[in-house]
Amino acid sequence: MYDLPYYKEQDEQVIKEFIDRHPFAFLSGCDTENKPIATQVPVFIEKREGRKILSGHIMKNTDHHKAFLHNEHVLAVFTGPHTYVSAAWYSNPHLASTWNYMSVHAKGKISFLDEAGLEEVLRKTTLHFEGYDQHSPTVFDNLPSEYRQKMMKYIVAFEIEVTEMNNVFKLSQDRDAESYHNIIEELKTQDEDGRVIAAEMEKRMKGVFPED
Repeated sequence: MYDLPYYKEQDEQVIKEFIDRHPFAFLSGCDTENKPIATQVPVFIEKREGRKILSGHIMKNTDHHKAFLHNEHVLAVFTGPHTYVSAAWYSNPHLASTWNYMSVHAKGKISFLDEAGLEEVLRKTTLHFEGYDQHSPTVFDNLPSEYRQKMMKYIVAFEIEVTEMNNVFKLSQDRDAESYHNIIEELKTQDEDGRVIAAEMEKRMKGVFPED
């Protein structure tokens, strides 16, 4: 991950909101042969007694479940919109083009929960994605008991205690003001990701160029 100070988001609340908006995390680790494994699952973050905790669930007895049982160290990657940035948009176009994106990496140790923990994670997950509609037929507590018990035999909940968190919000902060403005205007004409990045850059403009 880029370790350049001008690409770093310092506000912890902004980072949390980013994770909340992009909860479908890429979890990676290593198996018993030190081969990489990965899976993608929705993950939620919360603070408990000053500790950052990620929680979610995966299927039992899969390669990633077995790997995480063997090796508790895990990396969770949260990614958002990303887009190509052409150097043709710079005030000096004779430079390399690049890519703008936002990403958060959380390293930590994973542990697996009991049945009560699984119920709580499933309740949290279904409520969240159903817009906290208590009456939705698909939230955990409204599912038939027999179905819940059958389903829960095949999945397991986990928690990850975050030991290190890093981020890159690479949004052309290293460009001059003219280039920055040009990039925004060009990205507004691109696809949805480009437009989202343009809006994020606009929101940060005064922080990047306070005298502009």
